Amino acid sequence: MTMPTNHNEESKYAASARAFRANVTRDLNNEELRENFRGAMDYLMDKRKGAFSDINELETLRQQCKLIKQRCLLKLPYLLAQLEKNLEANGIKVHWAETTNDANEIIAQLIARKKGKSVVKGKSMVSEETALNDYLEAKNVECLESDMGEYIVQLAKEHPSHIIMPAIHQNKKQVADLFSENIEGFTHTTDVDALIGEGRRVLREKFCHADVGVSGVNFAVAETGTLCLVENEGNGRMCTTVPNLHIAITGIEKVIEFLDDVPPLLSLLTRSATGQIISTYVNMISSPRKEGEKDGPEEVHLVLLDNGRSQAFADEELRQTLQCIRCGACMNHCPVYTRIGGHAYGTVYPGPIGKMVSPHMLGLEATTNLPSASTLCGACGEVCPVKIPIPKLLIRLRAENVKAKGSAPKVMKGEGSGRKKVEASVWKIWSFMHKHPFIYNSSMWFATRFRALLPSKIGVWTSVRSAPKIARNTLHERVKTRKHNKSNYTNQI
Repeated sequence: MTMPTNHNEESKYAASARAFRANVTRDLNNEELRENFRGAMDYLMDKRKGAFSDINELETLRQQCKLIKQRCLLKLPYLLAQLEKNLEANGIKVHWAETTNDANEIIAQLIARKKGKSVVKGKSMVSEETALNDYLEAKNVECLESDMGEYIVQLAKEHPSHIIMPAIHQNKKQVADLFSENIEGFTHTTDVDALIGEGRRVLREKFCHADVGVSGVNFAVAETGTLCLVENEGNGRMCTTVPNLHIAITGIEKVIEFLDDVPPLLSLLTRSATGQIISTYVNMISSPRKEGEKDGPEEVHLVLLDNGRSQAFADEELRQTLQCIRCGACMNHCPVYTRIGGHAYGTVYPGPIGKMVSPHMLGLEATTNLPSASTLCGACGEVCPVKIPIPKLLIRLRAENVKAKGSAPKVMKGEGSGRKKVEASVWKIWSFMHKHPFIYNSSMWFATRFRALLPSKIGVWTSVRSAPKIARNTLHERVKTRKHNKSNYTNQI
């Protein structure tokens, strides 16, 4: 499943997000999927724990990077203008896209101007957000994912189930079966090295003949006009140097102020994501190929996408969502995500971070169930490298979800979509009772005397829990009885 590019697809996508409960039931009953995720998540949690053996260093680094991101977000409009100025001075063209469709149109026009027919893509969740592959294929442009995980997912006609490891939901046997069905001449094997080698063989040929390379961006440095890309496979470097046209796409929140801000962020990103001390490749792109240079693209373009990010930026509390550096640590430690995987969410960004960013991108009416799909255990907030208070933001989104429609101020699209008239009425009655002692005491008296009439089934609550039972007497009555008995006992003595 991919992100929508038109109104009809958006309706289907919204329906999929609303079908969260049905998706959860489906994936909980998939034993192979649960086994795949359990093993992968345990491995990633152990790797991260080993990478941060010094707790004091970790907390110092987290605080430093949190302040870096908050400083950059406070200056976001200024930094975006500075980034554009310096990129243009370096020879990189900058394009602004308010919506996903705007971004796709810009990229399609750039490709058409070069008469491009084939595209190789490095890993980019923002391009997943825009459904770029589907958009280009509709215009008869071949678009091949070059990240191994993304390539596997593309062959399976799925979307990534994790923002760092797209094919983490598949085991080696499933990948071998997929290669057998889609790669001519492949000899079935479950040897991981052989599978990776076969994928690289196919991709290497595509790199050499692609007209266009598309990539994501981890950090865009305003001070120097530099695009920073982090990767492990070398495919990102191939995408950005072999084709004559390189198009990078990223969200507006990825801009940082200084080049000196990059090292601490990189140190946290790689260790939080995969437990590596440093990634295999760190690419710094500041210009197209210059005179006398033997490699690199003739043109470099950057597409900066909004798609709801300015909405989050406008609210001081929700702005913290934009601190995310897309490491995936919150997903790896989430007790909900680790049991159901990414596809159950029905959105491009799953897990705790998806519950925060998807409502801004799609609106709360399309993501009504997501803010509540959390135990609020706090594990996500504890491991977030930039200290985003994820549980607190989810509670805020829950409040916006049940907000009375038309209430001021208007914060986000779809607020109040989860509000139910019956539920709202019940809470009004509850509030009224607790403000008036006589009514409260009277209702408690009736509740204890007629407790046998209470239903044994109370909606979804009793689907996994026993129905609550009211005591025979209220607390006040029991205290009075205790005092009376104590008084009688004293008098007897």
